[in-house]
Amino acid sequence: MNDRKKHHGKVLIFSSPSGAGKTTIVHHLLKVFPSLAFSVSATTRPRRPHETHGKDYYFLSTEEFLRKVKEGAFVEWEEVYENTYYGTLREEVDRLLAQGKNVVFDVDVKGALNIKKVFGPQALAIFVMPPSVEELEKRLRHRSTDPEESIRERVAKARIEMSYADKFDVILVNDRLDKALREAEEIVGKFIGER
Repeated sequence: MNDRKKHHGKVLIFSSPSGAGKTTIVHHLLKVFPSLAFSVSATTRPRRPHETHGKDYYFLSTEEFLRKVKEGAFVEWEEVYENTYYGTLREEVDRLLAQGKNVVFDVDVKGALNIKKVFGPQALAIFVMPPSVEELEKRLRHRSTDPEESIRERVAKARIEMSYADKFDVILVNDRLDKALREAEEIVGKFIGER
């Protein structure tokens, strides 16, 4: 833990309900700020044809993942669906910080709060808030080929996730994407000292 102190990079944690625009904002920031590096998560879910190990995710077997949990190799991890695990490997974060990068996370609410606990003032936790649950539902229907049941599940989960927003350092409301991107640039630039 103490070796982390010698790395001066900052940690940016983005979280939001599905469909709030978090991934779009993160991708934008990665283009704007060259010092940012994306933290690749580990998962036990099967790799999709277009995905690359080490770029999209670190694809691990369940046995491998659980062994790493026992070894304390994760900053945070969670069983998101039955027998499907996601987590952030400590060595991935340390590798990026050692390169002098500021590390960006795109994680669920619980993962975000756990990472914030680990990194404290070195981290900024940003919750991307949709303008309303109704608008979020509209976006999910508009963008998605998801079945009705899946949309209902996501909207129900979004209500729960939104109740955690006040535990984050910053709430970024994404009512208009261009405005949200500008605000995100301002928030991040100020925090990493690049504005």
